[in-house]
Amino acid sequence: MALAIALGWLLHRSPRGLVLRSIWESPESARALGYPVLRIRLLSVVSGGALCGLGGGYLSVVYTPLWVEGMVAGRGWIALALTTFATWRPARVLLGAYLFGGLTMLQFYLQGEGVEVASQWLTMLPYGATIVVLVLMSRKPEFIRINMPASLGKPFFPG
Repeated sequence: MALAIALGWLLHRSPRGLVLRSIWESPESARALGYPVLRIRLLSVVSGGALCGLGGGYLSVVYTPLWVEGMVAGRGWIALALTTFATWRPARVLLGAYLFGGLTMLQFYLQGEGVEVASQWLTMLPYGATIVVLVLMSRKPEFIRINMPASLGKPFFPG
């Protein structure tokens, strides 16, 4: 949680965050101001990959203190859905992570309490919630498009 708050502050309150967001919004303008767009983009992607690696390390060391085949079990799909749900806003990412994580823990709680439901249905809870959230978000695609960076997925070739 502290890391999410720190990253939110970095992106929205610091000069470096302003530069980073401007590079993903309009790389031509950022290059005209003298920023090394390709290097900053590469560093931001590498930083995101490092954070994903920390998440994977947490999963295999703390969450499940051993390595088992299929340990991730579709959680990457939930992470992608979380990005769409959050519309690139750190506070909403945190809210969505607690929502999907809470549903995962609810599954374990209900199984521990002996609720007379097949375990497959309980295991499906977070994934079903992800589908519901994506369906609700897809009702207003312009809301997603307004909030996403303008140059997302577009290559930048410095001239």
